[in-house]
Amino acid sequence: MRQSTLHQLKVFETVARLTSITRAAEELSLTQPTVSMQIKQLTQNIGVPLFEQIGKKLYLTASGQELFLTCQDIFDRLSRFEMKIADFQGLKQGKLKLVAITTTKYFMPRALAPFCQLYPGVDIALEITNHEGVLERLSNNLDDLYIISKIPERLDVALHPFLENPLVVVAPKNHPLAGEKNIPISKLQDEAFIMRERGSGTRAAVEQLFAEHDVSVKVRLELGGNEAIKQAIGVGFGISVLSQHTVTAEAAMSGLVILDVQHFPIERQWYIVYPADKQLSIVASTFFDFLQQESQAIADKMREQIN
Repeated sequence: MRQSTLHQLKVFETVARLTSITRAAEELSLTQPTVSMQIKQLTQNIGVPLFEQIGKKLYLTASGQELFLTCQDIFDRLSRFEMKIADFQGLKQGKLKLVAITTTKYFMPRALAPFCQLYPGVDIALEITNHEGVLERLSNNLDDLYIISKIPERLDVALHPFLENPLVVVAPKNHPLAGEKNIPISKLQDEAFIMRERGSGTRAAVEQLFAEHDVSVKVRLELGGNEAIKQAIGVGFGISVLSQHTVTAEAAMSGLVILDVQHFPIERQWYIVYPADKQLSIVASTFFDFLQQESQAIADKMREQIN
């Protein structure tokens, strides 16, 4: 082990976490042969196999699992050391890893831009994924903070609401219900619907509301992104339910309207989440406070964009 380097341990930890040399190479910006060579050298240094390959899948051995846990502890301690140094330096530099659901892309850049201006020495990594993707990373404590719109179940987390996220029914402007007021939700029965992919928090909220009111819709299309859904609505595939913040003035100009349907909007919140026992770094804590303080300004700017 004394001949092993931190770089080798980082390569091993990444391969072990992703269970893939290819994906580890992509995350580390290395070639696959380089990753394989680092793993080979580390294995030789330790003297026992760390991985076993069954078919096309890579599995940790018992020794590999023990080393993986050790690596997580090492890198966690190093992260805490960096946190202390950043604290000593008055937050002049540091790293911040954020994971957010897809809808947040309509406001996260606005939140990050002024933060980066205040703290130019902070390097920020933002990953956008769906609800299930966020929960997977949250359960493994891979990042500093998580932005979601659905309260996670079976996870012990600290949960802080900071911004409203109303869900509305969106249709093409030539839809028969466009312009009507207080439309009964029953009128959506058998409508051709465009749904987010399974695992999406938006889809779960919509399906729950429809089940409560015994409404059945025809899911004509499933798409994994709001922009794709808006395009599909515009060309007549059907209607959908989206965050109101995605229906910008630009979307309205392209022929999309919000239908005035009973029981809509579905009132939801965006939350800042992290594991309950997690000690936030000084960088993460500062961004957490910043995001809560800026939430009203973010909401005002989003309303301006919609109008």
